[in-house]
Amino acid sequence: MGVKGAWLGGGNSKRSEKARSKMMKVWILRASTTILLWTCVVQLTAIGETWGPRVLKGWPSCFTPSIPPFPVNSNGESTEVGGASVVAEKFVFPPKRVYKNNGYLMVSCNGGLNQMRGAICDMVAIARYLNVTLIVPELDKTSFWADPSEFQDIFDVDHFINSLRDEVRILKVLPPRLKRRVELGMYHSMPPISWSDISYYHNQILPLFHKYKVVHLNRTDARLANNGLPVEIQKLRCRVNYAGLRFTSQIEELGRRVIKILRANGPFLVLHLRYEMDMLAFSGCTQGCSTEEAQELTRMRYAYPWWKEKVIDSDAKRRDGLCPLTPEETALILRALDIDQSMQIYIAAGEIYGGSRRMAALTAAFPNVVRKEVLLEADDLRYFQNHSSQMAALDYMVSLESDIFVPTYDGNMAKVVEGHRRYLGYRKTILLDRKLIVELVDQYTNGTLGWDEFSSSIKAAHVSRMGSPSRRLVIPDRPKEEDYFYSNPYECLPQSIHQLTSI
Repeated sequence: MGVKGAWLGGGNSKRSEKARSKMMKVWILRASTTILLWTCVVQLTAIGETWGPRVLKGWPSCFTPSIPPFPVNSNGESTEVGGASVVAEKFVFPPKRVYKNNGYLMVSCNGGLNQMRGAICDMVAIARYLNVTLIVPELDKTSFWADPSEFQDIFDVDHFINSLRDEVRILKVLPPRLKRRVELGMYHSMPPISWSDISYYHNQILPLFHKYKVVHLNRTDARLANNGLPVEIQKLRCRVNYAGLRFTSQIEELGRRVIKILRANGPFLVLHLRYEMDMLAFSGCTQGCSTEEAQELTRMRYAYPWWKEKVIDSDAKRRDGLCPLTPEETALILRALDIDQSMQIYIAAGEIYGGSRRMAALTAAFPNVVRKEVLLEADDLRYFQNHSSQMAALDYMVSLESDIFVPTYDGNMAKVVEGHRRYLGYRKTILLDRKLIVELVDQYTNGTLGWDEFSSSIKAAHVSRMGSPSRRLVIPDRPKEEDYFYSNPYECLPQSIHQLTSI
């Protein structure tokens, strides 16, 4: 009995050892498989510069959209045909460009959203040409609008960095060692000369990188010439503007919602009615304002030292076509152009100076005047309040997608949207001849011109001002008076040279 029991016990022991051995083999197999898989992942990551974009980053994710905002080829040229987007394959980031780094470029932008947008494109092109590393630009927080937004609050910063990495290295912040140098004042800060060609940056700015390692450009508006630059630089400016600068997902989602609401109710016209208080104070244009309002605008102009022009003749400026059209003048022009009075008119602007009193003529002529504040719930815009650049980004998106875009003043948004709509297939943009318009409006209002003659004159004057292919106006030695590069970047547009005409 004891022997039998001992034998049975021994059998159980052997079976237990076999089971443990089998479990050990399974565990070892699982561990080996896990290690092998992790090794594969590590290897793929390590060679990510070549394979990563295709194997890993090509997969859709919550953070990397599967297609770019607007299809472009490697030269920054539009791949749209006849205004219709060619749907691109899954967006993949390019491999990094390897180059000897000559230093680090810090940038402080100035102005509103679209002035800063153009400046960012210019600074990327300059960094690429000088073979330096660009630090993500700092946005203006001290201008009239006092918007505290950071770059990443408006633009998709990771997309900005990765989509351009085959041209220039971009970092979110300076490396720690250099950051300490900057904190100690061991860097060079300066405003570059406006409208400079690329030789200025090579001859005057590049040596500063060699000397200081870190250079800070503290003003960036219009610091690169419109014309006379290598076509590769012009195309890079386009690529940054149309593919590198993508709004944040929150802004894009809200912008698409506004567009969807408008589209559900039919075609719509976006009116960039630049008739806010700051615009009138800056320009000195007081047509239609009361005496008290004109005095208020003058006080405001004198309160801001960076607005250099103080004494302004409003009537003379208006006659020269240098004032934004008033809401009343705009209503007349839209009617004269036979804009359907049932069409939705989306106001892409801030608060109109004079409020409903000044908007009365426009809303009477076009009852379907809407704004984002009307189309969206208050909660939708809660996080955008007191952030003028983020609100402007919403208007920018809606302006691009409108059936017709009409700016009443040639400010930065008007110019940049005009160029972007050209890039998207020459979408209809009515470029108003303000000097002629105020002359005709005055003749109509004083009775020397009848409605039919007024309307036909307005139509005839704008037949060739609809955003069709044309060359930029070049004025040697007077770059401020010539056409802005971003309003008509024809080097990047899908066209033949024989299509180009003068406006």
